[in-house]
Amino acid sequence: MDDIATRAPRHAWGMAKVVGDSMVPTLRAGDRLWVSYRRTPEPGSVVVARLADGVVVVKRAVERRTTASGRPGWWLLSDNPAAPGVVDSRHRGPVVDADVIAVVVGRLWPRPRILR
Repeated sequence: MDDIATRAPRHAWGMAKVVGDSMVPTLRAGDRLWVSYRRTPEPGSVVVARLADGVVVVKRAVERRTTASGRPGWWLLSDNPAAPGVVDSRHRGPVVDADVIAVVVGRLWPRPRILR
């Protein structure tokens, strides 16, 4: 697996904002997230990732998969697949390791909570 620390931004920590309802009930639109650019995802982690079309999303890393090109990646799913406009690995396939940008550590606002 590609070492996330070798492609991480200069800082180890950052923030992200949830847009949409694809991660309800875990996360809701407007939630502010604390993320680690250096943590390695594990099955069950909530991650920030870039899909093949360039869209940045917050999804749950479910399991390791191999992409169509044979590279290692993650199968990313929404917690709320019935939300309008949901796009995840069921629509785009596995996301290569290099496109998993960060692991969500917790929600900072509005209801602080550590996430698995």
